Amino acid sequence: MQIMADKMAEIKQKTFWQLGVCFGDFIPSHYLAQSESGTNSRRRLLSKENTFWSFFSQVLDADGGCKEVVRKLQVFSAMKSMKQPSSSTSAYCQARKNLDASSLENILQHTSNSLKFEADPKYLNGRRVVVVDGTGVSMPDTIENQKVWPQQSSQTLGCGFPQASICACFCLQTGALLSHKIGNKKSHELPLLRKQWDTFKSDDIFLGDKGFCSYFDVHSFKTQGVDSVVTLARRTPCTATESVKVLGDNDLLIHWQKPAKNKKSSYSLEDREKLPEKILLRQIKVTIKQPGFRASSFHIITTLLDADKYPAVDIADLYFQRWEVELFFRDIKTTMGMDILRCLSPDMVRKEILMHLIAYNCIRRLMMESVKGKEVPVRRVSFKGCVQALRQWEPHLNQRKMSKQECHRLLALLYDSIAKYIIPERPGRSEPRAVKRRPKPFQWLTAPRQEMKVTRHKGKKYVIQA
Repeated sequence: MQIMADKMAEIKQKTFWQLGVCFGDFIPSHYLAQSESGTNSRRRLLSKENTFWSFFSQVLDADGGCKEVVRKLQVFSAMKSMKQPSSSTSAYCQARKNLDASSLENILQHTSNSLKFEADPKYLNGRRVVVVDGTGVSMPDTIENQKVWPQQSSQTLGCGFPQASICACFCLQTGALLSHKIGNKKSHELPLLRKQWDTFKSDDIFLGDKGFCSYFDVHSFKTQGVDSVVTLARRTPCTATESVKVLGDNDLLIHWQKPAKNKKSSYSLEDREKLPEKILLRQIKVTIKQPGFRASSFHIITTLLDADKYPAVDIADLYFQRWEVELFFRDIKTTMGMDILRCLSPDMVRKEILMHLIAYNCIRRLMMESVKGKEVPVRRVSFKGCVQALRQWEPHLNQRKMSKQECHRLLALLYDSIAKYIIPERPGRSEPRAVKRRPKPFQWLTAPRQEMKVTRHKGKKYVIQA
């Protein structure tokens, strides 16, 4: 028994747990358990659990470098009276490489399933809204990355960066990321969305922009019991005389005819043959009177046909909330720094994206926990303020001697500080789409760096080496 107690004390001493204490209930320990044999089977400072939380801490750090994580491990070892690890990042990078991508995917899926929204029967009959959009990220210019995610064809080799596109599904009510798929610059959002159909549940509402306006997809979602709300695109709006029924002002029931055969369609001819000749839809024209919008009016296409249950005003308001997905991506890319990735190989790039998304869902969990029992909508809690609070509170949660009572007290204060940072509501705010700060007047790189040289004159302009 004494030997077992000593071993447990040794394991606890080597646990890099200051973030785990915040998210331990959200990410169960069995996902980070040691393997019985092979990789991640030995208990050491850079164990599977410690490597995961170190990687987690890295994507949250403002610096975001591997050296920063190594410094944290050195401080952690000093506080635990352990042997100081090397200042080299090699051991940490190798341990990070040994993390199994499937384990990270399972953790991400668990966090997505755990963030459940509270249905409001007064709004859209308590139905969950899944908002979908795509975005792009860049990464270091390596041969391996270029093969999987090539740069723009208009750029000279050595002068651009690999570009990946991400299509993601979010819960509009909670902001939780439900699923994602990664493609290259040639990947359209629709095929990436179709790989995520299993994310949707019966009675969900799919919300998307005009890039998702497709006869095939609207019908496919309807067969799954999922209603769609998208912007009309690639079709001419129907008039009142062409409609099946007039439900109200600028609110029509219409028929869409099956599109003609097209070899360039993103679905097969076999799938087209299974489509009905026409589908019944609802078309709502929305007129925009507020300044700052690029369009003065647009049309919404939806399968929510009951005008009594779903008034046109509520559907228009729902579509205006689609802008939230842009803010979700801003939180991930700008606040958390996923806009420019750091890893040099495709496998590590995928793991880096997964870790950013896991951390994003964990931050969303903190935001939801902080407003429990308070009359504050979780969407008004500042995501950036939550990240800043976690960064500053993290070292205090890793004190060498701290009772459970003291730990709970600190967590309660952390939640309280997060809940107090509320974003004011500013509906209809209009700002110019312009950048005030000018870029520095550096010359553009028009050839690989090794082919450029400095000419011998006062301006020191770079030219291509002969």
